[in-house]
Amino acid sequence: MNTQDDIRIVLVDDHTLFRNGLKNLLNGIQGFRVVAEAENGKKFLELLDEVKPDIVLLDIAMPVMDGVEAATKALELQEDMSIITLSMFADEAYYKQMVEAGVRGFILKDAGIAEVESAIRTVYQGKTFFSQELLQALLSGLYHDTGLEKYELSEREIEVIQQVCTGKSNLEIADDLCISKRTVEKHRANIMEKTHCKNTASLVIFAVKNKIVEV
Repeated sequence: MNTQDDIRIVLVDDHTLFRNGLKNLLNGIQGFRVVAEAENGKKFLELLDEVKPDIVLLDIAMPVMDGVEAATKALELQEDMSIITLSMFADEAYYKQMVEAGVRGFILKDAGIAEVESAIRTVYQGKTFFSQELLQALLSGLYHDTGLEKYELSEREIEVIQQVCTGKSNLEIADDLCISKRTVEKHRANIMEKTHCKNTASLVIFAVKNKIVEV
């Protein structure tokens, strides 16, 4: 039975059988509701006039308009939208672009429904989610070790990065480190500037690549 508190999900993928199968599985999970679906990025953007999803599961490689362009334009229209990328290992060349576009998670298309559910619930809470296999591929394929020293991060900034990677809010980080929320916000701004990360997802990748946290 659907309720107003359900997590509203949109599926965007060009394979009809895959969409139908995933839709049936998701609609069978309490608290989830697939409210719309589209076969390419263009159709997805068109339906945003009528639908305001909580979570979008977005394929990368699609005809007409791919996931990178669709994610970028969708987040310009609804900046609070949470996008999780549906990916194959063959899509590796696009991972960095998707992160920079502002997606909050990556899961493999052959992931089990339990992992998909976990990804949706995690991202819905404002956190990021990466399939461990995809994260390893992303790190090894797109980023190169340049040495952490060049970023001139302070010990406190490294502590803040570690806390961010656990999914904690600024207030939670402030409580844990016994500093003010405003100080955390200042540290985060400095970290993003020093590391050239555009969002939390890219900061997580930076942290793992530079061994600030472990996968």
